[in-house]
Amino acid sequence: MDDETFDFKAELWVWKGDTAWHFLTLPQELSAKIKFFSAQPKRGFGSVRVEVRIGTSTWKTSIFPSKTSKAYILPVKADVRRAEKMSVGKAANVRLRIAG
Repeated sequence: MDDETFDFKAELWVWKGDTAWHFLTLPQELSAKIKFFSAQPKRGFGSVRVEVRIGTSTWKTSIFPSKTSKAYILPVKADVRRAEKMSVGKAANVRLRIAG
């Protein structure tokens, strides 16, 4: 499944724990496909390495399975949120590529 690219739209949300992490939740269908076909060995917490583009911002990160949403979640760092004028509750267009 390496080099597969997917486009989707998702709403930014915040997880409030010791620190506030911001995430987008991948669609469940896409998450199931990634989980089923991902050939790479799973990393810590079952993560999958990806490259992401939102607007003009591109970065490498990992997506993580969420038991709550039964889908992968994508962390969105502060630099990207600022550059793309993202705010909690607003949807973003995402291009995600599974990194090899």
